[in-house]
Amino acid sequence: MREVTASEASRNFSALLDSVEQGETVVVTRGGRRIAAITPAPAANGTALNKVIAKWHGSEALDDVFTESIAGARAAASTDKDADPWSE
Repeated sequence: MREVTASEASRNFSALLDSVEQGETVVVTRGGRRIAAITPAPAANGTALNKVIAKWHGSEALDDVFTESIAGARAAASTDKDADPWSE
């Protein structure tokens, strides 16, 4: 984990974001105190959830309540959230 001052973060924000994109966590300090941590955003999981749901789809091992919960999760899982909105 790297620490940078608020002034450094401001001057080199693009490079700071590049580091975070590569998986590094950067702590921003002001007046010697830690004020923020910039961490990589978690990956969306719509695709992974849909794979798990597909594996169990139609299984007799599932009860009706769980099947309804799965249907709700499938409706809520959107793979379009897995895409990088900034790449367009």
